[in-house]
Amino acid sequence: MFRIPSMIVSTLLIAATAQAAPPGDVAPRPGLWEVSATSALLGLVPQIPADQMARLRGLARQHGFDMPKIENGAASSRICITPDMAAQNTMPDLYQQQSGCTSRNAVRDGARYAMDVRCDGPRVRGTGRAEGMLESSERFSGTSSFDGTVDGAPVREQAQTSGRWIAASCNGLPPPR
Repeated sequence: MFRIPSMIVSTLLIAATAQAAPPGDVAPRPGLWEVSATSALLGLVPQIPADQMARLRGLARQHGFDMPKIENGAASSRICITPDMAAQNTMPDLYQQQSGCTSRNAVRDGARYAMDVRCDGPRVRGTGRAEGMLESSERFSGTSSFDGTVDGAPVREQAQTSGRWIAASCNGLPPPR
């Protein structure tokens, strides 16, 4: 059985949870953001047969998100940060609730942030860690790791994450649910 699709979904989930940041001095700018995750596992995407990629897209939709664009070992998507989200000085937790994941032990020291992630959902189970730096109100970078299972398949994955502000207008893109 080809297990990479489930592992790729876990990579995307844990990388997406890494985007949440507790309050601090630098607040994200409202508007359209591009968020990316890079990992060795995502580099294997071109090897996935078309029928399994279709199943992977379906699995992603079951977790409540559309499959991001994946090229050259990186997954990227665009998200909308509303003025309310920016005023609360948080990045969205994106897919945490849909995947059964929660953030814990979130700490922020100046521009650096870190948190633990625990997933107890029916399909995603395990623990992870996200660390990063808010470089400015328009840019962040970090790392994330996950050790657990996705649909019963063991997963141990690490990813580099980054985000950059693109525009003040979200051009009709709704904020994360």
